Amino acid sequence: MKRILHLISSIQGDRSYSIKLGKAIVEKLIEKYPGSTVEELNLVNLDIPHLNATILQSMVTPGDQLTAEAKELVRYSDAYVKQLMASDIIVIGAPLINFTIPTTLKSWIDHITRPGITFSYNQNGPVGMVTGKKVYVAMSSGGVYSDGPSKANDFVAPYLKAFLGFLGMTDLTVFRAEGVKVPGLSEHALEKGIASIVID
Repeated sequence: MKRILHLISSIQGDRSYSIKLGKAIVEKLIEKYPGSTVEELNLVNLDIPHLNATILQSMVTPGDQLTAEAKELVRYSDAYVKQLMASDIIVIGAPLINFTIPTTLKSWIDHITRPGITFSYNQNGPVGMVTGKKVYVAMSSGGVYSDGPSKANDFVAPYLKAFLGFLGMTDLTVFRAEGVKVPGLSEHALEKGIASIVID
């Protein structure tokens, strides 16, 4: 039995390939781990505030020194960090938009990035503190970015691998529904992406 957190960041709703692919990953996980719980977090509906100087200062201030106003500013961060830490498996829906991730997903990442809580530094450099997690990324894209001439413009998979790894989430697998806007590929893009899902 696992605790699964499914993040949705697409603005496309029922038309979203990343949402459909993410749900397929979750289904495969439940098949492998019967009785698992799934918590779905639709980042699009939450209106997570982007970081500003005041929020950032509140996030790095010790809890016993926070004012009531500052505590309100970090409530998103506190909630998402707690939710992340309680999860065993994280499924991240990540559509490629203008070569990178949606701003909603970037805001979530910014709010879970907490010095002394999700990462720290020692004499050898950074130490990720979010360990023991398995991450699956459900990535969708209009073109093909896993290989070929557009591969250099994929700033989704490499970014998520690098930054989530920085926080300690180094066990990450990417599944793709790609070429969803390319004639000849779009007709089977989702089917191919779902067929590629292997839960290890």
